[in-house]
Formats: sequence, C-alpha cells, structure tokens
Amino acid sequence: MTLEPSRDQRRTSVGLASVIGAIAGISITANWGLPAIVVGAVVGSLTLAISEAVARTRQRPGQIPALWSRIVMSTALMAPLGWALGRLGAGPIVVGLVAGALVGVLGLRPQKVILGPLVGLAIGWALSALWSDVPTAIVAAAAVLAFRMLSAAVFRDPQVELLAEGVSAEDLPFVVPLEARTRYVGTGYVRDLAAVLGGDYHADAADVGIVSSLDELAGPDFDPSGIDSRVRDFYEQTTRFALDIVPQWRLWVRPGYLLYRTLVARPLGQANVPMNQREAQRGIRSRIDTISRTGDGVISIRGWIRSFVDNDEPIYVGIYTTYRREGHGYVSVGFPLPQASFTATLAPKSRPDGGLILTSRSNTAQPGHYLTYVDPQTRKLTTLAIQGFAEQLDVYVEDGQLRAEHAFRLFGLPFLVLHYRIQRKPE
Repeated sequence: MTLEPSRDQRRTSVGLASVIGAIAGISITANWGLPAIVVGAVVGSLTLAISEAVARTRQRPGQIPALWSRIVMSTALMAPLGWALGRLGAGPIVVGLVAGALVGVLGLRPQKVILGPLVGLAIGWALSALWSDVPTAIVAAAAVLAFRMLSAAVFRDPQVELLAEGVSAEDLPFVVPLEARTRYVGTGYVRDLAAVLGGDYHADAADVGIVSSLDELAGPDFDPSGIDSRVRDFYEQTTRFALDIVPQWRLWVRPGYLLYRTLVARPLGQANVPMNQREAQRGIRSRIDTISRTGDGVISIRGWIRSFVDNDEPIYVGIYTTYRREGHGYVSVGFPLPQASFTATLAPKSRPDGGLILTSRSNTAQPGHYLTYVDPQTRKLTTLAIQGFAEQLDVYVEDGQLRAEHAFRLFGLPFLVLHYRIQRKPE
C-alpha cells in the first residue's frame, strides 16, 4: 500500500511551479521592455502550472513525476541563473558552459559530468553565432534542455528509482529498516538500539558470526556443503578473526571521496573507509555487538562494527541479516543513517575453489542497494532503489591464507577495491 499525494499537496506543487515559470519568463524577456516582460511572466507561469498539473494528475502513487515534466522544470530553473550570469558580464559561451557543467554534475554519472559542459559549450557557441544578442537566460535554458533530452536518449536505464512510498517493513524484506535516531551513528549504535528495541545487549560478543549459518543461504546458485571450512568459519564465527585492509581507490573518485569523507562520513560516524594503505596501518578493530531475545538468548540483531584501533573512530557499522525468498537465500546488510538506512542485499554464489561470492548483481529481483527513509511516527518506509551502485564480496583461500576482495562500482565504473587479509586470532 502506498500513500497518494493529497489535493493540498498538489495545489502547493502547482502553485510553486507557477511562480518558477513566471520568474523564468521574466528572466528570458528582461531586455525586451515591460510589455514583453508581462507576457513572458504570464506565459511562463501558465506553462509551468499546466505542466505540473498534468504530471501530478498522471502520477501514480509511489512514483515520481514523469521525465518530461522534470525536464520542463529544470529548464525553467536554469533561466534565472543564465540571466544573473549575463548581468555579471558573462557571454553566451560562458553561460552555456556553466549551465551545462552544473546540470552535468547534478546528473551524478561520470559520463554526464563530462557530457554536460560539452553540450553547454556547443549550445552557447551555436546560439551566439545565430543570434548576436541572444539573452543569456535563453542560452542557459537551452543548454539544460538539450542536455536533458540527449541524456534521456543515451542513458535509458534509471540509476535511482522510487521503489515504494509509505509501506510496511513486511512489504520490503530486502530492506533492513533500522535507522539511527541521532545525527551520529558511531560504534555505540547497537547499544543505543537495544535501549529502544529491548532485549539483552552483548558488546563485543565472543564466537559470533555475521550470519548464524551459511546453510540459511542455500539455493540454486549456492550449495553450502561445497564451501571451504575456513570460509565457513569466517562467516559463522567472525569474531575469531582479525582483519588487515588495503584500500585501492581509483584516481577519478579520490577528490570526491575526500570531500565526502570530510563533510559527511566523519561527522556521521559511518562509511568512513581508509583513504590509503598508510591510514589503514593504524589497524582495524573488528567486533560484533548483539541483541538477543530475553529468555531464549537467540540473537536477533548482529552489528558488525569496524573501527580504527588507535581511537575507535568508526569505519563501518552494519546490521547483518539473512532471509529467504522463493527458494533463494540472501544476505541483507543495513547501514544506519539518521532517520534512514542504506541496505545492501547480496546473493550468494559458490566459487569452484570453495570460496563464497556475495554480489548485488543477480537474475533474481531481490539483490541491490536501497536507501530508505523511516517515518519516526508510523514506521512506514519510503525506499529508493540505487541501481547505479554495485558491489561484490569475494572470500576465498589462497596459498593457505584466507583473503577477501570487496569491489565497488558506481554507474558501471569501478571505483574501489578493499583487499582483506584475514587471520585467525590466537586461542
């Protein structure tokens, strides 16, 4: 069941679109005199209002507005920026370049980041050649319109999709609906969660794995009986092992990750991966905090916490779960965020050498990555499917040494591999 926007919400969105359209019209006609400005404001206001009304009427519950209406809105939003740049002295070519670069960055894909400035530059040059005093608002709007239409034709697969809105956790078994109730996640998350959910909390539990048994994952692509005993021990008794990590970042992603880490990961206390091997040499502390049901002691929550040894600064805080669907077993890992959760649901595959692969790419519909907002009052979930993100965790034995490689891709491009050396702790 999904929640449908109310009439008041639709009126508000149509009213806001009307204002945006009026401002866009004024920006385009600003140099043509008062009568033209009035006409521009009216036409722009009516165009955006009609576009928004039609899109919202056709919008089904749980869906975002149609692509064409989003293109119209983004085109109108760019016109005032183009006008402002023109007032500052920028010419059509510069305005086209800036508008294209901005919309390319907002497209997120690396390919779009490159394509945006090229399209904007071409539009700015062409319009300046055809129209000597072309308004810069028109240049900016045209650059965005051309880029959005070209992107829609070239990049047909959606990278982010609204999967569900206002649904119960039971409707999304592949999502771990456990959020952080504060702005900071940190290594004490499971302890704080126990205070909310109840049950018996155990810090740094002994002889506990991130899964209770690999047999829970049995399916057509995975036979647990063929797994090397050392790989099985790692998953079922994770706390008996120590980890050394060597991060391998691709050059193209390093500047963006450095910014993300400074502004987001560290203040959040989550997803704070070492930048290089030198930093990883600070040492990685690996432990599992658990919450057990009062009475029978059955573990209901397993939180695998990895942090730096020297100051316990969080690297990852993940809640590990397993579930079955239509004869297949899956691992779902929830990474708590403020009032939200980022879930990686992975399908198991056997390696010929007895290793185990967990991957987000599968022929079944369950695996993938999901960003979920948890309503604090109703506990209803609104979930985005992040289809542009992919990962694969490969655990195997090589020359008698237990190893793992955790590879990540963004929009089809590899950007990070975490190399693990896994050693059993002394008894």
